[in-house]
Parts: sequence; C-alpha cells; structure tokens
Amino acid sequence: MVESFDSERSRYASVGVVERLPGALIDSIWLIIDLDLKGVIPLTNMLYFDLIDNGGNVTVHFSQEMNDVQMAIDLPIPYSDDYPSQVFAFDDGTKETILLPAEMLG
Repeated sequence: MVESFDSERSRYASVGVVERLPGALIDSIWLIIDLDLKGVIPLTNMLYFDLIDNGGNVTVHFSQEMNDVQMAIDLPIPYSDDYPSQVFAFDDGTKETILLPAEMLG
C-alpha cells in the first residue's frame, strides 16, 4: 500500500495559494505534514488546514475526513485578513499540491 504524503513526491502550491499566502506559510504547512502528522496518524489523500488569527499570528488547524484527530499549530507568522480561511493539501499519488477550496472544484 502506498501511503499518502510521501516527502519524496513532487510538491506544489496552486497559483491561488501562491498569490494569497507567503512562502513561509506554505513551507510551514509542508513541515507540519512531514514533522507533526506523517507517521503519527494515518493520512488520507486530502488534508484540511484552517488558517486562524491567533492574536495577530497564524494558527494552522489540521483535520481530515474519516478521522477525529485534529491538531492546531501556532506559527510565528503574522496573520493577514487577506489569507484564505482554509486550504487543502491533496496527494494524487504522484504529486502533492496545496490548493484553495475553490480550486478543488475545477
């Protein structure tokens, strides 16, 4: 069985994500997957990350379908109202991409 979110796969961020999030926050989401989630809980191919204003800095809240495990990670990255409220990380088996919810529909 091939596991989801193997750090050896190619990783991308959609155009919408790159336009709305700083690179440090995108990189932090990949690090959360690799260091805090992978190997700790079974991961599906779709991960949900809510971006929350926590006193002016970003808190990333992780969840996924079919699993009650949730996790919030505080980051030393300033929060902006321009950030989307949620992004997805999707693993199609060959590449991994961080996307906006609206980009999953197309």
